Amino acid sequence: MAINTYKTYLMKGTTSSGTTTYEKLIDIKDFPDLGSAPPTLDTTTLSDAMHTYIEDIMDTGGGLEFNANYTKTDYSTLEALKGTTCKFAVWFGASETSGVVTPDGSDGKFSFEGQLSVWKKGAGVSAVQEMGISIAPSTPITFA
Repeated sequence: MAINTYKTYLMKGTTSSGTTTYEKLIDIKDFPDLGSAPPTLDTTTLSDAMHTYIEDIMDTGGGLEFNANYTKTDYSTLEALKGTTCKFAVWFGASETSGVVTPDGSDGKFSFEGQLSVWKKGAGVSAVQEMGISIAPSTPITFA
């Protein structure tokens, strides 16, 4: 069965006594690919009848970019994280009790460490104010 993007969250982790707990960082409007087809390295020799390859190391292509609605509070929260390596995750799924939605990652969790950047995006007439977020991953993205 397919799922939609409702209940998708950008999370930030905090580690205490060896245990990492995550809380929603801010609401996001979209999220990037969290993986890709691995690059390949050509291993062909002059004895081979066709090209042969091995997989190279994974490359996210740089920073993982997210978009979010701009608020001064959210921007300040993200700005305070600049220059520090943090634990981040993208969680899919949440539980709902009495109308309160709580992220739980029940449909998957992709976690990694990285450094965050934030910038205010331009806009025009009758537009929503947005900000861009980029996280440069410093560890592999893992699935749980």
